[in-house]
Amino acid sequence: MPYKNLNDLPQNVREHLPKHAQEIYQAAFNNAWNEYGKEEERAHRVAWAAVKKKYEKNESTGQWKAI
Repeated sequence: MPYKNLNDLPQNVREHLPKHAQEIYQAAFNNAWNEYGKEEERAHRVAWAAVKKKYEKNESTGQWKAI
């Protein structure tokens, strides 16, 4: 199920990622959903990989920041 807006994203994504990272996640998920035949788990993996190209998680604070 593609995400129509950021409020539809999974709770852990909304709570932990900055807005721009959420936008990246949403776009990557929706694209992967359409490209790979509605495989939800695969779309989530693609979305996280896209976020990790631009953001990194500070392991000590748990905050995500732009690279």
